[in-house]
Amino acid sequence: MSDIVNGLGRAGAYGALGVVLLILGIVLVDLLTPGKLGRQIWEDRNRNAAILLSSALLGIGGIVFTSIWTTYENFGKGLVSTAAFGLLGLVMMAVAFLVVDLVTPGKLGATLVDPQPHPAVWVTASCNIAVSAIVSASIA
Repeated sequence: MSDIVNGLGRAGAYGALGVVLLILGIVLVDLLTPGKLGRQIWEDRNRNAAILLSSALLGIGGIVFTSIWTTYENFGKGLVSTAAFGLLGLVMMAVAFLVVDLVTPGKLGATLVDPQPHPAVWVTASCNIAVSAIVSASIA
C-alpha cells in the first residue's frame, strides 16, 4: 500500500511540475505573438493561433514525458531534471521562433495570429515539435 501512496505522491509532483511548464509555454507563446492569445483562440476562433499554441504544448508535454520516463532513481534529481529540460525546451522553442522570424518576411508573430489561414503556422508548429524532439532525444 505504501508503494501506491508513494507513487501517487510522485505522480502528483511530476504532474504539478508539468502543468507549471505548460502554463509557462502558454505565457511564452502569448509574449511572442501580438494580442491576447486566449481571446484569439477562444473568442475569435483563430485557427492559426490554436495550431501554434497546440504545437508548443505538445512539444513541452513531449519533453516532460521523456524526462519523467528516463528519470533518475533519485526522485528529487528527477524533478530537477524534468524542470531543467522543460525550461531548456521553452528557451529553445523561443530561440527557434526568433530565428524563423529573422529569416522570413514580415513579423512572424503577427502572421501567426492573422485570422486568415497561413502556411507559416505549419512551419512554426513543425519547428516547435522538432525542437522538442531534439531536446527529448538529448535526455535519454
